[in-house]
Amino acid sequence: MEHDAFREALLEVMEAKVHWAWPAFTRGEVPAERLHIHLEQEYGTYVRDFAVLLGRAYVQCPIEEVRCDLAENLYEEETGRLTRGRPHADLFLEYPRGLAMDLSRFQRVSLLPESADYRAALDAATTQAGWALATAVTTIFVEGTPYERGELDPESPRRPEPPLEQHPLVVHYGLPLSSLALTKVHRMVEGDHRAAAWRMVLEHIPVSERAVVVEGMRTVLERWHAYRDAVALACGLQRPSAPAA
Repeated sequence: MEHDAFREALLEVMEAKVHWAWPAFTRGEVPAERLHIHLEQEYGTYVRDFAVLLGRAYVQCPIEEVRCDLAENLYEEETGRLTRGRPHADLFLEYPRGLAMDLSRFQRVSLLPESADYRAALDAATTQAGWALATAVTTIFVEGTPYERGELDPESPRRPEPPLEQHPLVVHYGLPLSSLALTKVHRMVEGDHRAAAWRMVLEHIPVSERAVVVEGMRTVLERWHAYRDAVALACGLQRPSAPAA
């Protein structure tokens, strides 16, 4: 697979990382008493252990330049000492804390079956297929958005960053602005992380491994969609009916 085809295949995966239920989340249509389900499943599926997933990519990688980028990302995720001085998983818990949720639930998250399948896909991608897929899945898929093309092409839309006062948790659920610590950190470091992610993947993954990486990314995307379906339904949302032909 040539460089441009590889790049386009990865961008197509990321542009498909869009879910039918997300607009309902941003409009505040999830009942407040069910919002904890979404946050718990996010935390238990990948947020709590994201540094571990990155670490798996790091220890498998034979390329010093890539390891340096992974190490910087891992250090910030695990310690937060490049920004706010707290691990990102801890900063995530400021969301439920600010919403007066029972934080003990986050220490004993019971994953939905589809959430467990998605996590299993992340575990397989980061332990069973080598550093290339582990790096692509953690830094491109998990950390990335449908706006990845804008990270590579200045003519394409970038990820929107509305004022913090317009954050859906603030507008619809009364989250204090002080509880958006993780959102603030992501805005501080995300530009460097996106640039590093694409540099690692596009400049260092060998031609012989590109097809395997794309296929692995597609598998993770499929599991992600099923996971998000299950979370949406558990939160009381229903998939919109397809328009009549």
